[in-house]
Amino acid sequence: MNDMLTPSLLTAFTVGLLSSLHCLSMCGSIMGALSFALPSQTQQRWWYLSAYILIYNIGRIGSYIIIGALLGQVSETLIKQMFLHDGHQLLSVLTIVMMLMIGLYLGGWFSQLVQLEKIGKPIWRYLEPLGRRLMPVDTLPKALAYGTVWGWMPCGIVYTMLLMAVTLGSAIDSALFMLVFGLGTLPTLLASGLFTSRLYHFARNPTIRRWIGSLIVLLALISLFFWFQHSQNQEHATHHHTMHTQE
Repeated sequence: MNDMLTPSLLTAFTVGLLSSLHCLSMCGSIMGALSFALPSQTQQRWWYLSAYILIYNIGRIGSYIIIGALLGQVSETLIKQMFLHDGHQLLSVLTIVMMLMIGLYLGGWFSQLVQLEKIGKPIWRYLEPLGRRLMPVDTLPKALAYGTVWGWMPCGIVYTMLLMAVTLGSAIDSALFMLVFGLGTLPTLLASGLFTSRLYHFARNPTIRRWIGSLIVLLALISLFFWFQHSQNQEHATHHHTMHTQE
């Protein structure tokens, strides 16, 4: 298993949990519309409503896993063919840089990240009408199908996380990374279906967004510090081994 995987999974869950307020501000209205479109008897039974919302999100996370696996397979093939020297170090730095970008974006200091959404718009142009045909979502299979379509909606943060997943260089690791990221977003989006209006306004609060962005930036800088320390230790160990061999 990739040496980068364990810390990467922790990063994926943390970013998912913290960035889910951004997801809520972007998609909370969709969750609310889906919830209110359900039959009144479903809305009145919170456990039944929760089942629908959970199934939506299972479909969404399933799409993240599929996309992650596909891109991870491409990455794995390219890395094997290119045999990059010090590729592990380069990919580690790229992961930290992208985490930093997410923090700056959430804090409102780097709006350019939204440009990534243009990548998925051609695909979304074909999938969005399919999602509309599934409305009203009045059965659990429809909820799963709608969630699966929803997972392909263009999103700068999701795309950045996919780029981070690709740096792992493995279809399985990339899919697992996106699964853990999706699980990180789950608590907030589950709650959004039950308490839409309150959470929606909370998520759009600029002060809250700046605090969350600052926290992710701090985590990225801490990761960079530990990466630098690890690199220095490896360089020292390599130098010591070389000197010992020459003796």
